[in-house]
Amino acid sequence: MNAPIVAFFNNKGGLGKTSLVYHLSWMYYDLGLQVIAADLDPQANLTAAFLDEDRLEEIWENNTNNYNTVFRCVDPLLSGTGDIVPANLEKIEDGLHLLIGDLQLSAFEDELSSEWSRCLDAKERSFRVISAFWRILSSSAEKYQADVVLVDLGPNLGAINRAALIAADYIVVPLSPDLFSLQGLKNLGPTTRRWRTEWEERLQKNTKNIPLPSGKMEPVGYVILQHGVRYDRPVQAFQKWIEKIPLTYHIEILQKPQDSFLPTTQDSHRLALLKNYQSLMPMAQESRKPIFHLKPADGAIGSHTNAVRKVGKDFKALAEEIAKRINLNIPLLQEG
Repeated sequence: MNAPIVAFFNNKGGLGKTSLVYHLSWMYYDLGLQVIAADLDPQANLTAAFLDEDRLEEIWENNTNNYNTVFRCVDPLLSGTGDIVPANLEKIEDGLHLLIGDLQLSAFEDELSSEWSRCLDAKERSFRVISAFWRILSSSAEKYQADVVLVDLGPNLGAINRAALIAADYIVVPLSPDLFSLQGLKNLGPTTRRWRTEWEERLQKNTKNIPLPSGKMEPVGYVILQHGVRYDRPVQAFQKWIEKIPLTYHIEILQKPQDSFLPTTQDSHRLALLKNYQSLMPMAQESRKPIFHLKPADGAIGSHTNAVRKVGKDFKALAEEIAKRINLNIPLLQEG
């Protein structure tokens, strides 16, 4: 069975999405899985979370043919000198690898945009361009024997994200309790449905039977993140927007309007509500580790100790819930 590719996406930025992918990558690794974290955001924030500045400088400033960033893997295709090159992933731990992001990836946007329409003309190169991310992720999963691939995307509805989402088997939608996040959700639903339909139309033009992604993009559910709580806003304001999320998700993502109000606590599509842990985040970033790995030596003392434990429980529960919905077997969860 191929490793499931799970994309985390909302076209509203500033939700804590990258932190979510980062922590889930570590949690699945802690639970004994072989994990690939893939940074397909041209801003490369997930890469910056995993790697320190010295390592980033070493990678990005080295212009040799070491295909260790996502852009370097697609560059031969973009420049017309060849097809994609399999990625050399960055080893974080023995069972945790990173597909390194690259600010140069934005140069691939125009090519992905123009080749999208040419797929309708059954152009082989067009299919190779549009499927580039899927082929890189799939070959990496096979090479590194991954159990799951978690993908971080930028907050927009451009051609890069369209190609990345077509590569995904599943989509998890991070949300925050505010108007902007819900507006992003309203854009996301119709757009992903259109992309899925358009890709199915293009697949019919694949007369040369090139291996291509199915464009499944199955919604797994949503995660409500309260990382960026603004202290000048009352709790009632957050509760107001939280209560609007289930109906909006059902209508815009699932196209299943509900007849009555459904609290998020009773919505089966809510994967988790992650409370604010702002005080621990700088500590984790400084130590370059997930919050649930923080030790007293990192500054996690006193009340922080219980908070670290709580974050670990929250992410373990979230990892288990996502795994259940994508049929991902985690033996350590069953044992523990």
